[in-house]
Amino acid sequence: VLLTKYLNAMANPSPAKSMGDPGITPLSPSHTQVRRPSFVVVVAIDFGTTSSGYAYAFTKEPECIHTMRRWEGGDPGVSNQKTPTTILLTPDRKFHSFGYAARDFYHDLDPSESKQWLYLEKFKMKLHTTANLSIDTDLHAANGKRVKALDIFAYALAFFKEQALKELSDQTGSEFDNNDVRWVITVPAIWKMPAKQFMREAAYKSGLVSRENPEQLIIALEPEAASIYCRKLRLHQMIDLGSRTTQNGFSPTDNVGSTMTQAKEHVRRNRQSRTFLVENVVGELWSELEEGDRYVVVDCGGGTVDLTVHQIRLPEGHLKELYKASGGPYGSIGIDYEFEKLLCKIFGQDFIDQFKIKRPAAWVDLMIAFESRKRAAAPDRTNPLNINLPFSFIDYYKKFRGHSVEHALRKSNVDFVKWSSQGMLRMNPDAMNALFKPTIDHIIQHLTELFEKPEVSDIKFLFLVGGFAESPLLQQAVQNMLQGRSRIIIPHDVGLTILKGAVLFGLDPGVIKVRRSPLTYGVGVLNRFVEGKHPPEKLLVKDGTRWCTDVFDTFIAADQSVALGELVKRSYTPAKPSQQVIVIHVYCSESESVGFISEPGVRKCGTLRLDVSGTESTAPRREIQTLMQFGDTEIRAMAVDVATARTVKASIDFLSH
Repeated sequence: VLLTKYLNAMANPSPAKSMGDPGITPLSPSHTQVRRPSFVVVVAIDFGTTSSGYAYAFTKEPECIHTMRRWEGGDPGVSNQKTPTTILLTPDRKFHSFGYAARDFYHDLDPSESKQWLYLEKFKMKLHTTANLSIDTDLHAANGKRVKALDIFAYALAFFKEQALKELSDQTGSEFDNNDVRWVITVPAIWKMPAKQFMREAAYKSGLVSRENPEQLIIALEPEAASIYCRKLRLHQMIDLGSRTTQNGFSPTDNVGSTMTQAKEHVRRNRQSRTFLVENVVGELWSELEEGDRYVVVDCGGGTVDLTVHQIRLPEGHLKELYKASGGPYGSIGIDYEFEKLLCKIFGQDFIDQFKIKRPAAWVDLMIAFESRKRAAAPDRTNPLNINLPFSFIDYYKKFRGHSVEHALRKSNVDFVKWSSQGMLRMNPDAMNALFKPTIDHIIQHLTELFEKPEVSDIKFLFLVGGFAESPLLQQAVQNMLQGRSRIIIPHDVGLTILKGAVLFGLDPGVIKVRRSPLTYGVGVLNRFVEGKHPPEKLLVKDGTRWCTDVFDTFIAADQSVALGELVKRSYTPAKPSQQVIVIHVYCSESESVGFISEPGVRKCGTLRLDVSGTESTAPRREIQTLMQFGDTEIRAMAVDVATARTVKASIDFLSH
């Protein structure tokens, strides 16, 4: 069939002919890059909402995963295997510091001076929440000033590049070459393509990798990384909430919280080494899994919660995704927002807004104090949690309102929060648990819905990973929801699970063989008009031929399974012989079957560009065959001029609007 596709290739959109070849064929070896670059080391960066870090393994000894050196700084009550995702720029917008160093320096500045400095934290969520993300998206620093998100992400990646290369140089005793590194950056599985592409663009800008060498960087999906690591677990490296005994040589106890504390002690004792041995055999837990067994990975981080359903394929132990990734912005920072809402209720929104701008460093202090108490929350806790109020909070409130903090608390009718004479907010455990409730309810609701799906029956294990998975309140809620339907497994070093899994993924990216497309993707085409089948308002008559416009040509449907390396092929023909570039709009939708690009819920989400300059030939029509790959963590395009068999430069862009 000759379909005509609208390609607004030039200022005047002229239809280009296309030969539809809807078949999906696996990539034949001749197309794959034969030149497999040989990397000496894989370095994975876990760029988290609240905390970040890196880990690495040399390709010569893949079973040895090293986590990064100890960071300077650190907080009471918080184990600092990773560093906070905070960044500080000088008043003239140059990079100054990252992590604890940024926080401490900013904190020690004189208040009059700190207003000029740009301090950012928890900024990663902006990539998830911005509907029309672009290269020009802005972020707001603590002082209210705007900065380009791309610059901030690039500064952060450049910082990690420098730290990791420095550590590798010290390890190997000579200057380590960046070309010998395969970089892996983790992102939530529920992120849309624009956010993934944004991370890649930031990596190019930071000099982590160059645009000419894109395969040096792999984008890994956080719960996939966790899944890969969890397969390797030995029984002493995890806690099985299902059985009364814990699998780590500690006494059995009914109390989740205390088990976790003992486990943390155990991890702390073993942490001096910083090198983790991943045995090449599959873990003991894994030996219980049989062909076709299913498990769920629940990755609870600072910003998002990601749920992935995997099925095991033996004998190699490859993984197959059974249901498209789901989840949402239900990470642990939701609890911080609830705390902020509580403060607004007690002291007034107007005061809190002013305080954040006028005393930004004290606000950071208050949130650090809250963080350590947040980690002390547990279902069976009876004694109150005390949160230190910074002196400048008490002082500024008196100036602002003309009465004391103590007076505000008495007047506020907020139950369970009192003033202690030592200058602290005294929170009854119920008050703390109430701050967790909205976030945990979201997660439980999502899990409940997921477990109702037919693809998600007979789940053998549920792996709870990510920093928030340490929360006994969350653990208990998941236990209550599952009612013993599957075993809940929590790896010991739960905050580092993703980091280690990302290193394993970088060493062998082919381990996940089948994924599910999160959205339906396609393009708008013209089809021959069929009376009675096509709506009359879509009729277009051109040169005496009747066409139906706006037909959605589906590349791949939402929740369709796609094998790694599987290709969607389409052929396009330039409308004019002289045409230099073919531009095709890519549309997407959440719904699985789409008829027309004009249907509700269908939106333009990207652009496919084929650079056909220099492919002019004497052939009467030039056919450009486009091959698109949807089975990987990112969508890719390649194209070939059929007549000359020459490669045509093809790119899919999800960031330019």
